[in-house]
Amino acid sequence: MRGWDDLYPLPVPPYWVPGAAVGILSLHFIQKLLFPYFWADLRYLLKVVTYGARMEMYRLQGRVVTVLDKFVKLAEKQPHKPFLVYEGTVHTYRDVDRRSNRIAQVFLQHEALKEGDTVALLMGNEPDFIHVWFGLAKLGCVVAFLNFNVRFRSLLHCVSSCEPKILVVGADLLGTLEEILPKLQKDVSVWIMAKDSTFPNVHTLLDKIEVASEDPVPVNRCSANTLKSAVLYIFTSGTTGLPKAAVISHLQVLKGAAGLWAFGATSEDIIYITLPLYHSAASLLGIGGCIQLGATCVLKKKFSASQFWNDCRKYNVTVIQYIGELCRYLCNQPVKEGEKNHKVRLAVGNGVRNDVWREFLDRFGAIKICEFYGATEGNICFMNHTGKIGSVGRTNFLYKLFFPFDLIKYDFQKDEPIRNKHGWCEKVKKGEAGLLISRVNAKNPFFGYAGNKRHTEKKLLCEVFKKGDLYFNTGDLMVQDHDNFLYFWDRIGDTFRWKGENVATTEVSDVIAMLDFIQEANVYGVSVPDHEGKAGMASLILKHNASLDLEQMYKQVVTYLPSYACPLFLRVQEKMEMTGTFKQQKFQLVDEGFNPSTITDPLYFLDNSKKAYVLLTKELHEMILSGKMKL
Repeated sequence: MRGWDDLYPLPVPPYWVPGAAVGILSLHFIQKLLFPYFWADLRYLLKVVTYGARMEMYRLQGRVVTVLDKFVKLAEKQPHKPFLVYEGTVHTYRDVDRRSNRIAQVFLQHEALKEGDTVALLMGNEPDFIHVWFGLAKLGCVVAFLNFNVRFRSLLHCVSSCEPKILVVGADLLGTLEEILPKLQKDVSVWIMAKDSTFPNVHTLLDKIEVASEDPVPVNRCSANTLKSAVLYIFTSGTTGLPKAAVISHLQVLKGAAGLWAFGATSEDIIYITLPLYHSAASLLGIGGCIQLGATCVLKKKFSASQFWNDCRKYNVTVIQYIGELCRYLCNQPVKEGEKNHKVRLAVGNGVRNDVWREFLDRFGAIKICEFYGATEGNICFMNHTGKIGSVGRTNFLYKLFFPFDLIKYDFQKDEPIRNKHGWCEKVKKGEAGLLISRVNAKNPFFGYAGNKRHTEKKLLCEVFKKGDLYFNTGDLMVQDHDNFLYFWDRIGDTFRWKGENVATTEVSDVIAMLDFIQEANVYGVSVPDHEGKAGMASLILKHNASLDLEQMYKQVVTYLPSYACPLFLRVQEKMEMTGTFKQQKFQLVDEGFNPSTITDPLYFLDNSKKAYVLLTKELHEMILSGKMKL
């Protein structure tokens, strides 16, 4: 009897198959060993190239498709899908489209707005922020997002710098309006989100919205001729003191809106936004990202660490946005049972410290942290698509072909890039900190700041590596390691970051110098253990025969500065140290910090519980370092 193999002989593979299999396995092993991020890089680059190719195709076809255009199409395609969820109320794509139409109709009827006119928006997080934004965009207006934390002189500066025809103010910010109204330019028409007003010559919006038509305004009003035309002004602190209005084009909005998609979010995701909408992270990446995906957004009036995970569970949130401080606040909450019981899979943001990153993952579960880097007005962005802890992104030669950038040597004493004997800047080696600069070209333009040519020019570096080249100066120091991961190192100039906000030292100095007993103020940031960014500290020189009035100092800073910009520490000196170029010396002061054991000068601390500056003792210093004193 013949065997099974005789009846059904197995086919013999060709002689080359075993060799090919070994070769494939060898290549796979070599790739894993020498190029471990090859496939992750390729997938990410394909997404970037695909998105860029799509926009280029629209351009070649003579079509300009904006994020607003995409939203209007989605309102037709999926009218009943929730777009916004706010305090339990659902606003569908159709709801938001129709209410924004009403707002557009109101301004079309009551104001002589032309395409390209600017309207300033001073509102907190609420659906009407988005309704007003979209309604004005449908009229072809440039909308300026005002930071509602900014007060008095700085706020007046913001309004005047963007030269708006109209200022729209939220109902919860009428107190802020009352402060600036007497000094506001007379040619600015003021509207408030209310049905009646006690202010003279101030218009009400809510009553007019109720009776306005839901019909869309003529399409030609909002049709963009080019993606490089301005659509928003978003304010950034920068390094020169008062906030500057960064010009945001349709192109930048489209790029920002693609961020969630690039990180792997889909139309089925529910995005939780607790960051302020005046921030580009919330408005462009968050709201714009929802539109790009056709997804749903849960909007929070204000971030609450205690309610955060309850909200995530209640609304089935799958994607959250963060800044480094936000993650730390969540980690500082008392441990509760079931903290991993949620559906969040992606966390997108920037500024999270390595230790907080690890603690966040250990405590709240397998959430992919999608760290990125990008300045509001900048022309360069990095995205950590691999999840490498601590990194803001990754680069390679292909990425640099599309987004050319370099890290160059920087002189901290002279506060400028180092140039060699030939006048050219020099690149740093891998592992060394260097100033991040990004080449400005047709594909990666820099649009500058509204109404401020000097500040726009100041952000550009000319003749960097060769004659005629032009680069955007980010003002940020970065490190690129030997695996081509990028890490944020520090900020240069007169800006530091605290509570997730940029603090301009010159603005704080100017406010303090208004006091009649202050001769000079030198403001800088100092590191505090277990806190993101740097806390504000002011070195003070008193006028001759004057004494420090702590009560008046406290009243001054809380009245004229946002809470995050108020200096936490004061140091009274007899002489102000200067650099060789007659600038205030900060580096030694930063190094010395706020330790009363090593500093002989009088030190004071802003105790929010007492609403006063108090003497910084060794005991109080220990409480701050141990985290017992809340900052």
